[in-house]
Amino acid sequence: MSATTLDHEKTRSRGRPREFDADAALDAAQRVFSERGYHAASISELTEAMGLAAGSVYKAFGDKRGIFLAAFDRYRAVRRGLLDARLARAETGRDKLHALITFFAGSSHGEIGRRGCLVVGSAGDLALFDAEAAERVATAFITDETLLADLIRLGQSDGSISADIDVSAVALALLCLTKGMRVIGKTERSGEEMAAAAEAAMKLVT
Repeated sequence: MSATTLDHEKTRSRGRPREFDADAALDAAQRVFSERGYHAASISELTEAMGLAAGSVYKAFGDKRGIFLAAFDRYRAVRRGLLDARLARAETGRDKLHALITFFAGSSHGEIGRRGCLVVGSAGDLALFDAEAAERVATAFITDETLLADLIRLGQSDGSISADIDVSAVALALLCLTKGMRVIGKTERSGEEMAAAAEAAMKLVT
């Protein structure tokens, strides 16, 4: 290779953007935000967890707020994908509702329980101070409440849930219960305790 060609290759290499796995980086960032909260999470903690230089992070996401919003969207998409897979394996509306509640109970103990929920944490940590974050949190809650109501209605239509159930009231109650599970999960509750709470929650649709 000639000196001219080598110089060209070096120049092109220096000018090429650094490639990285954005999803893996955002997964690491959301763990930091979930554990530390938005305000306590520092750029140095985020860049270390993401395995990126500060310059690469700023170029890709703009600032800490940009990292947070992208991590929030990624977190929601991943969690919804996991939940949808569970719901697809259940048959009746009641079974699907049970799968949803136990999904949250299963995330409310052990390491993932201690880490907490990015959505629930953001409701108190950031939503009051950032309109865009507040909109994302509100949308997440409304989406989950709508899903709960849809599953109750499905159960009513297939006969697995009583037709006398007040869909709106019970959906809201279950939303409060499942989000509350993620808060309680940060306090070293056992899997058995959270499973028992899930079974108790199902009594709302008996």
